Amino acid sequence: MADPKNRLVSNVAGNFYVDATCINCDTCRQLAPSSFEEFGEFSAVRHQPEGERQIHQAYQALLACPVGSIGTEQGDKGALHAAMASFPLLLEDGVFFCGFNAKKSFGANSFFVEHPAGNWLIDSPRYVKHLVEAFEQRGGIACIFLTHEDDVADADKYARHFGATRIIHSGDAEAVPDAERILEGLDAVLLAPDFLAIPVPGHTAGSMALLYKNRFLFTGDHLWWDAAQQRLGAPQRLVWRKRVLVDSIQKLLNYPFEWVLAGHGDRIRLTSDEMNRQLQALVERRQITPVLS
Repeated sequence: MADPKNRLVSNVAGNFYVDATCINCDTCRQLAPSSFEEFGEFSAVRHQPEGERQIHQAYQALLACPVGSIGTEQGDKGALHAAMASFPLLLEDGVFFCGFNAKKSFGANSFFVEHPAGNWLIDSPRYVKHLVEAFEQRGGIACIFLTHEDDVADADKYARHFGATRIIHSGDAEAVPDAERILEGLDAVLLAPDFLAIPVPGHTAGSMALLYKNRFLFTGDHLWWDAAQQRLGAPQRLVWRKRVLVDSIQKLLNYPFEWVLAGHGDRIRLTSDEMNRQLQALVERRQITPVLS
């Protein structure tokens, strides 16, 4: 729980605040961009939320915060319950943002796909009763796709509860040594109808993206939308092999998709053609930037 005694001075006065336990993971800024902003090494309340929509988003951010660093001076139980009920948050076509981001993955986003042949979890949120019950109501979880070693979080708990198959690449398999399915190599693998695993090493040796229905690309920490610069972004630090990363970005030009759904960084939906142009521009930027490893 957030502590008002540790309220950051960068917060504006008012009901919502961020305390000094913030890890600056970006979750709150994604969910409630009108209220939260980055100030140095922390996020803080830039504007107190106004109106039903902004207040709803601020409570969503409060619940999703992986370290509980968002608090209110006067809580609204009705608004809090409504925000909780909104998770998992429907994006489009049976694809959901889970919320309840996990400290174990430094607040990475995770996603849920409702599919008639079996539901999928992409990376893992915190293991919380609300999500367990929500997944149960939608038919459980058949597969858990892990984009890379950093965002495993509570995948083992969800796998045990639902009897799900965990999928990870051998390059990162030390994070889940007892995974039910370990992929090898650099070739794309059709895991099931509509689900294509695309190895994209670079950030880590075993990073993978998951392409769903040729529309939704779950990218882990390989690729994201940079809202400030209005363009696609990719890691420039904490990178296993920089040259390999550029090759992996370029590989994605071979696939059509409309959504980028990232572990860290904003999600975005564009037309397939515009997404391809954005991806090509990212490749060109990286190719002219000196690559040291």
